[in-house]
Amino acid sequence: MLKTRIITATVLLAGLLLALFFLPPLPWAGFCSLICALAAWEWGALAGFGSKLRVVYGIALGCLCLYLLLLASDYFSQPGFQVFGSVFFSVTWFAIGIFWLLIVPFWLRHKWLLNSRPWCAALIGIIVLVPPMFVFFMLRYSTGPWGVLAVCALVWVADIAAYFSGRAFGGKKLAPSISPGKTWAGAIGGMVGVLLYCNAVFVSLFSFGWYAAKGVSTWWALLILQFLFMSLATLSIVGDLFESLLKRQAGMKDSSNLLPGHGGVLDRVDSLVSTLGFIGFISEVHWFFLFYFFS
Repeated sequence: MLKTRIITATVLLAGLLLALFFLPPLPWAGFCSLICALAAWEWGALAGFGSKLRVVYGIALGCLCLYLLLLASDYFSQPGFQVFGSVFFSVTWFAIGIFWLLIVPFWLRHKWLLNSRPWCAALIGIIVLVPPMFVFFMLRYSTGPWGVLAVCALVWVADIAAYFSGRAFGGKKLAPSISPGKTWAGAIGGMVGVLLYCNAVFVSLFSFGWYAAKGVSTWWALLILQFLFMSLATLSIVGDLFESLLKRQAGMKDSSNLLPGHGGVLDRVDSLVSTLGFIGFISEVHWFFLFYFFS
């Protein structure tokens, strides 16, 4: 099993690196949409959809994701779409923020059932899966491939540090009725790991003179970066617990068997979807703040 996990992880990482650094824009959009489609197909299982409906739902969300990615990468050059695009994406990102910051914590607390209303499950699947792939796509052009890897690495560091600290210290369960294997020691260890990772990123950026070029105070920059990274790490835990609850309610150990030794696509991106969704929300809040207070 360990050998299979290592082989699959190596292939996945190699595929991601090749896509990030070498794919042209259109194939990159297709790559992100494919991830969305496969995750949506697995989401259909969590929602209790039939096999045919799952395929239709996966294809529909993949096509929707591709359409939005192509629209977003082109609408700024089309004057007629600028106002519509700005309003549409602003409303979307604030809705995503409300979902992850307010609705999901209540969902976890009250353990609502996803498959009680199919239309609601389909709508929530769109909210959970499409916006993160949008951010994943756009980050490559706003921060470069290394920026995308930095966000992915944050989630990986949080997950790995939580796993080893949880095994080393054990202790009180974080959410025993949702995911019995997760402990508070693991969550704290994940946060510590992310904090160390944050400081390493800060030193790297500082050594390249990035903060000096932006005219930002060094200490303020460090505090802001630490707050941002810790917030993203917290949201990664929320995303992980959210998928764990849905799998438990659906009686599933993994979202699928697409990835040998790793379960399904959702099992690999559960923490990433909440993190990327929150990045979109933070970005929108940032521009809102600048526009209304400094314009």
